Amino acid sequence: MGSFLQFAGATRTVTGTKHIIQHRGKVVMLDCGLFQGLKELRVRNWEPFPLPAGYVDDIILSHAHIDHTGFLPRFFAHGFDGRIFTTPSTHDLCEIMLPDSAHIQEEDARYANKEGFSKHAPAEPLYTIDDAERVLEKFQDVPYGSAFSINKNIQFEFVDAGHILGSSIVRLTMRREDESTFRVVFSGDLGRYGESILPDPTAVDETDFLIMESTYGDRIHQDVDIQAELDDVISRTVRRGGKVVIPAFAVGRTQEILYQLRALQEAQRIPKIPVYIDSPLAIKATKIFCDYPERFDPEVSRGSRPGDCRLLCHNLHVASSVQDSMAINTIDEPVIIISASGMCEAGRILHHLKLKLPDRRNTVLFVGYQAEGTRGRRILDGEREVKIHGENVPVRAEIRSIDAFSAHADSGELFRWMGNFRRPPRMTFLVHGEWEQMRALEAQIRERLGWAVQIPAYLEKVDLDKYLPPMAGDGQAV
Repeated sequence: MGSFLQFAGATRTVTGTKHIIQHRGKVVMLDCGLFQGLKELRVRNWEPFPLPAGYVDDIILSHAHIDHTGFLPRFFAHGFDGRIFTTPSTHDLCEIMLPDSAHIQEEDARYANKEGFSKHAPAEPLYTIDDAERVLEKFQDVPYGSAFSINKNIQFEFVDAGHILGSSIVRLTMRREDESTFRVVFSGDLGRYGESILPDPTAVDETDFLIMESTYGDRIHQDVDIQAELDDVISRTVRRGGKVVIPAFAVGRTQEILYQLRALQEAQRIPKIPVYIDSPLAIKATKIFCDYPERFDPEVSRGSRPGDCRLLCHNLHVASSVQDSMAINTIDEPVIIISASGMCEAGRILHHLKLKLPDRRNTVLFVGYQAEGTRGRRILDGEREVKIHGENVPVRAEIRSIDAFSAHADSGELFRWMGNFRRPPRMTFLVHGEWEQMRALEAQIRERLGWAVQIPAYLEKVDLDKYLPPMAGDGQAV
């Protein structure tokens, strides 16, 4: 029984993360994400999974984002019955994110059937709220830095990745038949150094195999003053009498924006206008963030007072219900609207874009990565018309982007993190990146570090034993 690694997602794309480790008869999957963006990727969510769901014994989650967890309810409904390991805060976030994902899919299917714009009759959700709630019963918490044994041959621990609350680098230790061991490190999504809210990614100094994200493998984030850029966007829009619409991921990006808005407000650098969170998920996620101040950067937690979470800006309003959301559109004066989804693929943001994109006074501000094929990417790339709910909507609003808000490490930061390894991994596998980003990072890793590196294809299976020394007494790897 050898050791194999198979890549069932996030291969030459940034969505659908699923990496399967088979070791001595045990099968463990790293993340269980939903494919998003291009239709050719999204259809994979509906296709039979390449392996029977019951074939996977356990799942380890790096963090709560839907492209890393959103396939769990579907996987469970099709037969997965194992354990799902997370950090406590990732568990808390999944408690709200997975039912929310199911709700959005149910609502979108219902709306498509009502309006008749789906190609399927009837349109059906990928999974239901009941599926999401039932899979959550499989979750088991593992604190940061606590070694956990899946069985006598596989042990793992979480260390902080600094990407979002609860995000982790996963370090696995695998025991072979001759009692020797080897290590596999999964970077998950690495956060940025010097980020406002969360700590830096944890240094890791040794591994045999590295599964490495490459989202920004070909670029350096703009060296800009985030607050100055945000001030400029808001002030320009207010002078026009317009509204600022921010499509933002409910977990991570929304809280960062609120923190920066509070800083601008307290410095009296932006006009005193209402700020609306129009995402039930973002509202709940922000509360969870405020429940874990010990996971913040010390500069943020030191500034907190009892009952005063630094992630809550002033003049903040929440739109919990559909009626609250609709009421925002009756406001005539300038406002800031933060709504999900971050890539403009679903949720309440679509209704705001439908109404705000045609008006030149407004601004749509992108603050996160827009995957290829998403509506957000098309708007950001300059398309003058986008389809929303079956209607062609003209894009006349000002379109802005602040990529310094990104929660993903850029190329320089990826190399800073890789620089902690005392010796090269036997093999580095690049995942979670688009093709050009991966190719650029691959070339740089070879040139600057001299490491062996591969870019696996979808469903490619790698025999890890061929990279390991022969086991004692055998003369060859088993």
